[in-house]
Amino acid sequence: MKLNNAALKYESKLDLRETEVAIKKTKDFFESNLAEALDLTRVSAPIFVKGGKGINDDLAGNERIVSFDALDVENERIEIVQSLAKWKRMALKRYGFSQGEGLYTDMNAIRRDETLDNLHSLYVDQWDWEKVISRKQRNVNTLRVTVEKIYDVIKKSEIFLAKLYPVLNPTLPKEISFISSQELEDLYSDLSPKEREDKITKRFGAVFITQIGHELRSGQRHDSRSPDYDDWNLNGDLLLWYPPLERAIEITSMGIRVDEKTLLEQLKLADQEQRTQLEYHQTLLNKELPYTIGGGIGQSRLCMFLLQKIHIGEVQVSVWNEETIEDCLKRNIHLL
Repeated sequence: MKLNNAALKYESKLDLRETEVAIKKTKDFFESNLAEALDLTRVSAPIFVKGGKGINDDLAGNERIVSFDALDVENERIEIVQSLAKWKRMALKRYGFSQGEGLYTDMNAIRRDETLDNLHSLYVDQWDWEKVISRKQRNVNTLRVTVEKIYDVIKKSEIFLAKLYPVLNPTLPKEISFISSQELEDLYSDLSPKEREDKITKRFGAVFITQIGHELRSGQRHDSRSPDYDDWNLNGDLLLWYPPLERAIEITSMGIRVDEKTLLEQLKLADQEQRTQLEYHQTLLNKELPYTIGGGIGQSRLCMFLLQKIHIGEVQVSVWNEETIEDCLKRNIHLL
């Protein structure tokens, strides 16, 4: 692990038992306040789905999905979900949610190709949420207002925990800043996308970077995005500056979802037009699904930030390689 000088002298502000209690308190508080802020109802969600339907999230498109067959489900490949971006939109229709209403759920996934470090694990846990909007609400203002509501819940959670555990000092700024990926490239053209994220987030403390997926004027993308859930003109990542690691932490990736027009445009740009024949994509192209906004908020990432840990393994149980385990022992990092 590459840690800064402060992290080399790390000592957790909460012991193991305090940490486990604090994780539960953090999740309960954030979850209930998020549901209230966005008018969301909690629903059950799948751990796996049938393959070949277009329902599973392809993420950046190059991650290998964990799949298996089952004794009593013949001729079907079953896939561990990578996120629930598409499933949620179908669920909103099936459950009869109206405009302004939404759902959230616990999403648990396996990312087998993840490079393990302080922020990345094979195990992913998110609050996946999705909300019905009108076609007229498919705009930047809807995105911005929703981001601000989520950020407000994060700030409330930070204050709540500081009252419970005075050793946890609040660090977040009063407001979150917004910048597009192109504006960010123009500002720091000599830096890589990740370096730009660190630079701008350190400057403002909390930043939402918009419009992720399209090529920038440089010919490069800020980051890869699957072409069939977020509208690349109406999406983004919420980043928080994290002094213990001297870097930005992405807490959520979210956006207004594609309509039938942007789906076709983005599939063409990604050279993935064959996906239009999949069940999910046909349903969307036939205008059978509601227009929505949604995203996934990292549960372990948020707990790590709010409880001021320096390794994600301090707030979740996962599998680590021997190098990580030995390094954590040397640095007084207690993995769960």
